[in-house]
Amino acid sequence: MYWEKDIETLPREKLEAVQLERLKSTLQRAAKSAHYGSVFKEKGFDPAKFNALHDVRHIPLTTKEDLRASWPYGFLAVSKDELVRMHSSTGTTGRATVIFHTANDVSEWTNLVARCMYMAGVRKGDVFQNMMTYGLFTGGLGFHYGAEKIGALVIPAGAGNSKRQIQLMRDFETTVIHIIPSYALHLYTVFEEVGLDPKKDTKLKIAFVGAEPHSEKTRKRIEEFYGIKAYNSYGLSEMNGPGVAFECPCQTGLHIWEDNFIVEIINPDTLEPLPDGEEGELVMTTLLREGMPILRYRTKDLTRIVPGACECGRTHRRIDRIKGRTDDMLIIKGVNIFPIQVEKKLMEIPGVGTDYVIILEREGFNDVMIVKAEVQKEFFDGDLFHLEALQKRIVEALKSDILITPKVDLVAPGSLPKTEGKAVRVIDNRKE
Repeated sequence: MYWEKDIETLPREKLEAVQLERLKSTLQRAAKSAHYGSVFKEKGFDPAKFNALHDVRHIPLTTKEDLRASWPYGFLAVSKDELVRMHSSTGTTGRATVIFHTANDVSEWTNLVARCMYMAGVRKGDVFQNMMTYGLFTGGLGFHYGAEKIGALVIPAGAGNSKRQIQLMRDFETTVIHIIPSYALHLYTVFEEVGLDPKKDTKLKIAFVGAEPHSEKTRKRIEEFYGIKAYNSYGLSEMNGPGVAFECPCQTGLHIWEDNFIVEIINPDTLEPLPDGEEGELVMTTLLREGMPILRYRTKDLTRIVPGACECGRTHRRIDRIKGRTDDMLIIKGVNIFPIQVEKKLMEIPGVGTDYVIILEREGFNDVMIVKAEVQKEFFDGDLFHLEALQKRIVEALKSDILITPKVDLVAPGSLPKTEGKAVRVIDNRKE
């Protein structure tokens, strides 16, 4: 069983005692790395004198730039011959960052993912189809190992090849899938193309969705299209990958496993801590990582701690779904906008299809925001008057939320480019 009741329902004072002891050990390990050894000396920080959990704010912050600057081995706290695995970020915004694991690190990570999946209902006897990319990306292998630990039959399908995915689901009676939300919506259109209904023609019951920010409306669409429960998962390679935070059946936030991580929310500008319920940047510290401990890592992900206790009985605090990233914020005509705001509004409007893209242009000295949105077939093939009314409704809905008036182009269903990985939601063609 992976219902670790003793850990998952540990009273807060005992959970924090576990965190303190593990954090003290982590600080001692981190000091052995070239990076933290140098930073501790420069900041005058003595890990041996750390004795109170509330003093975590005095530990130096770590950024992605620090990881890049210490490429490749500057964060190692063990010798290289103790390492068994390397994973890497995509490197889409600069040099990739690498994370190293010992055998024990991989084992602890596997247990965390298994805990998450079991919490959501996966059991021995389930058939788990993993539609995430394998390789240096952590998402594929993380879920793969977790599902095998539970005893589920794993189909390592990988990303893309939609008709083959559907065939695998039907032939092997897949019950659980791991999928990017934008691809889940696209895959449903392929079901329609081949004349199948996933609610009737598959055995699906659970989907794990993550890897890109998505709105609650998108989650509800996935659940409605497939007739399943879709659970939001959160992870990042610097903290292992998947298994960092996960929804329980209550679906009122994602439990962060605080026996493995210290979680903070800070103001991204002042770096000061924020209280539960207030939105800011997520900062995390590993507590059991041997090979490459990371302290107070600035994730750049925007969220908040959900106040209060969860009805499921677990005492580990919850974070809200990720709103976006501090580096994803768009500034248009002086207004701060996150792509997830656009998605949320689009998914609320009947007739809007499953995909969209935001294009930013500069006309003269003015920024122009163009939203291309796919339309459901019955709207696109219907009366021009209804199409124009839908376009106007989208413009008004977006303007009321993001405070600027975008141009809206309605396009045929399935006409926007599709990718096997994370959806490309923003194309910025503005010149500096």
